[in-house]
Amino acid sequence: MDLEPYRGELVTYCYRMLGSFHEAEDLVQETMLRAWKARDRYDRTRASVRTWLYRIATNVCLTALEGRARRPLPSGLGTPSDDPGAPLTPAFDIPWLQPFPDARFDAGVRADMRLALVAAIQVLPPRQRAVLVLREVLEFSAAEVAAQLETTVTAVNSALQRARAALADVGDVGEVTEPDDPQVRAVIQRYVRAFEAADVPALVRLLTDEAVLEMPPVPLWYRGSHDYGLFMRRVFEIHGTGWVTRRLTANGQPALAAYAPEPGGGHRLHTLQVFTVTGGRVTHNVVFADPRVFEAFDLPQRISFDEFRQPR
Repeated sequence: MDLEPYRGELVTYCYRMLGSFHEAEDLVQETMLRAWKARDRYDRTRASVRTWLYRIATNVCLTALEGRARRPLPSGLGTPSDDPGAPLTPAFDIPWLQPFPDARFDAGVRADMRLALVAAIQVLPPRQRAVLVLREVLEFSAAEVAAQLETTVTAVNSALQRARAALADVGDVGEVTEPDDPQVRAVIQRYVRAFEAADVPALVRLLTDEAVLEMPPVPLWYRGSHDYGLFMRRVFEIHGTGWVTRRLTANGQPALAAYAPEPGGGHRLHTLQVFTVTGGRVTHNVVFADPRVFEAFDLPQRISFDEFRQPR
């Protein structure tokens, strides 16, 4: 029984459930181990290997979520700050939502992996999360989900209805343009040029009026192009000019790794930034500064300008 072909999709499933890429990898490893130990009891007349694996993975995830706090983004914890000079104190005691490194697994560019939606899913009770993802994303039937959760079809349909109602305020993530869309690529190219030049007015021109900037593990966040620009001015005053970037994708969204100049030469990894672009403007930028996130994306800690400079 070859289980390996299912690993990638199981990692994306566990990630949606827990909001953590590292935990998702660990739970899939546990799922594979449980499946291998139980292979002699697998009955192909009752379920496909894929359905069977998802049942095991769901149980593993639900057990992992018992007593756990949800993984939020800063914007899910309180009101925006109005002080661009506020102390940037990390809150490592909060289990922050992590981005998903698209290049690690063939998750595809899909709206259901968007950071905003994954963050919203974390608010749901664990069994509602499972029902929503299994039914809406993975398109298992209500009967299959009922069997996986050892409940009734009526209970599954009720949980799905409640989950949909809870996520009604997330909006249509399908409106978010894909990262390879020419307009999105052009916006990100202009943002990169402005960012590397520390050109704050040029950055602000690329934002919507209500653009959001947040920076886990720092619990601060800002709303509005004015405060966004003031904060970016502060960043460049602290770290100087001459940044370099590497473009990639995360959660099916355009992203970049930002490297700050070091006094002795070269550049040091500063942040991973994940963008939402709609209507030719940046509406949201989630800036991750957690070393565990850098590790998941296989990002080098230091680079030289010449070896990492990318063609525009």
